[in-house]
Amino acid sequence: MSEEKTVKTVWRVDVADEAATLALARDVATLLRKGDTLTLAGDLGAGKTTFARAIIRALMKDPAVEAPSPTFTLMQVYESDTARIVHADFYRIDSGAELTGLGWEEEADDAIVLIEWAERAPEVLPADRLDIRLSFTDGENPEARRLTISGHGAFASRLNAFKALREVLRRSGWSDATRHFLMGDASSRAYETLEKPDGARAILMISPPRPDGPPIRYGKPYSAIARLAENVKPFVAIADGLRAQGLSSPEIYGADYDAGLLVVEDLGREGVIDENGPIPERYLEAAAALAHLHAQKLPDTLPVEGAGSYQIPPYDMDALLIETDLLHDWYAPHVKTTVPSGARANFANLWRSALVDIAAAPPTWTLRDYHSPNLIWLPEREGVRKIGMIDFQDCVLGHPAYDMASLGQDARVTVPDDLELKLLAHYARLRRASDESFDMAGFASAYMVLAAQRATKVLGIFARLNQRDGKPHYLAHLPRIEAYLRKCLRHPALAELKSWYEGNLPGLFDKE
Repeated sequence: MSEEKTVKTVWRVDVADEAATLALARDVATLLRKGDTLTLAGDLGAGKTTFARAIIRALMKDPAVEAPSPTFTLMQVYESDTARIVHADFYRIDSGAELTGLGWEEEADDAIVLIEWAERAPEVLPADRLDIRLSFTDGENPEARRLTISGHGAFASRLNAFKALREVLRRSGWSDATRHFLMGDASSRAYETLEKPDGARAILMISPPRPDGPPIRYGKPYSAIARLAENVKPFVAIADGLRAQGLSSPEIYGADYDAGLLVVEDLGREGVIDENGPIPERYLEAAAALAHLHAQKLPDTLPVEGAGSYQIPPYDMDALLIETDLLHDWYAPHVKTTVPSGARANFANLWRSALVDIAAAPPTWTLRDYHSPNLIWLPEREGVRKIGMIDFQDCVLGHPAYDMASLGQDARVTVPDDLELKLLAHYARLRRASDESFDMAGFASAYMVLAAQRATKVLGIFARLNQRDGKPHYLAHLPRIEAYLRKCLRHPALAELKSWYEGNLPGLFDKE
C-alpha cells in the first residue's frame, strides 16, 4: 500500500447517547462508495463494532442485518446492491503479513472496507481513507462519546463537504430530517427533500462552486462571458429580492456559501402543466407575474445575509453572442454539419445587428429559465403569488421580452400558437395599465428576436447535454425547439438570419 499522507481534515463531533452515535454512523454511510476504507479506533467498549454495524445496515438498507463482531473470524463479507462490504477486526493479528494467506487483498479489492483495530496493520491501509476514533467523554453518562473523524488524502475534501452539510442542517434546524434524493438538473446541481418527523419539508440544494472552464475568448471561460452564476450567493440574493417584490420564491432557511449548500422552503410539486400540456390559467398567471416584476423599479445590487451584497450582471452583447455560438459548437455536429469559419463570422455579425437595440434597452431582472420546470403552482396564495419561482440564480439585467419568450416558447412542453398570443396580449395589457407608454410593437419584435436567440442557444445546450454530459433524454426536445426557431425566423427583423440558417443548416427547414 502507498505511504500514508498527511491528514487534511479533522472533525470532532460530540454525541450524547447511543441513538445519536448510530444516527451519525448512518450519515457516514452516505459518504462511502466502492473502494473506500474506513478505520475505527477506540478503547474496548467504546462502540467500534456498534458503529460499524450501523454503517453496514445503512449500506445494506436492512436494519435487521445481524453484522456480528469479526473478532474471531477476522472478517465478515456482505453483498449490498451497490458494493461488497468487508468488515474486519485486526485485534488478533500482529502485522499485515498475517493477512496474506487469508485472501485479504482479493476480498478488499473494490469493496467498502471497515476495519477495527487497524493500527495493528498500518501497512495495509490506503493513503486515501477515513479514520474514526471513538472516545469516552463523560464519566456520568456512559453513552456519551466524542468522535474524531479524520480524512486522509482524497478523503479530506469529501469529509469537508460532509461536515459542511451536517453543519448547515444543524444551524437551520433540519438535522433531524430524513433526506431523499429529489432530482438533478441540466447543471451540476442536485436537490434532496428534507422531511422532519413532524412532516415539515424543505429542499436541500447541493450546488458546489462552479470551477472555471478553459478560456475561450478574451482569456475568460464560457461561464464568465455568459454571466452564469458560479456559486449559490446569487440564488439567495434573487430569492430574497423576488419575495421583496411581492412574488413567491423559496425562503432561505440556511446557507453555506463556500460549500454551495442551501436549505430552502419547499414550494411543492404542483406545476403549471398537466398530461395535456400547458394549463392556460397558470401560464397566464405566470405572464402576469412577469408583468408585475417588470413594472417595478428594480435595484441592480441586492443584500445577501451573511455574505455582503450581490451585483446582478448585465445580459450584454458578449453574453448574448457567446450563447448563440453553442449552435456551431454542439448542435451543428449533432446534425452532422460543419459551419465554416467565414460563415461563423457572418453569423456573429448578423446576430450583433439583430440584438444591438435590445442590448441597449432599459433592463430589468431577466430570470433566464422562466419555463415550466421552474414554475410551481400555489393555489392557496393570492394573485401573482400563485406562481412559485425556483430557478433564477443566473438572473441578469436584460430585456423584459427574454423571460416572456422563455414562457411563451417553453423548451420542455409545446405552447400552442393561440396560447402564446394570449400570453403576449395579457402581458401587454398589464404593462400598459401601469405604464401608458409601454410599446407593444417594439416589445413584440424584441420577443421574436430573443425567442430565436434562446432557441439557438437551447439547441446547442441540449446537444451538449447529450454529447458531453451523457444526458440523451434532452434530445427529445430538439424537434420542439427547432419548430420554435423556424417560427421566429419568419419575423421580418430576422430575415437575414433566416437566410443564414437556410444556407448553413438546411436540414432545419427540411423538417417543416
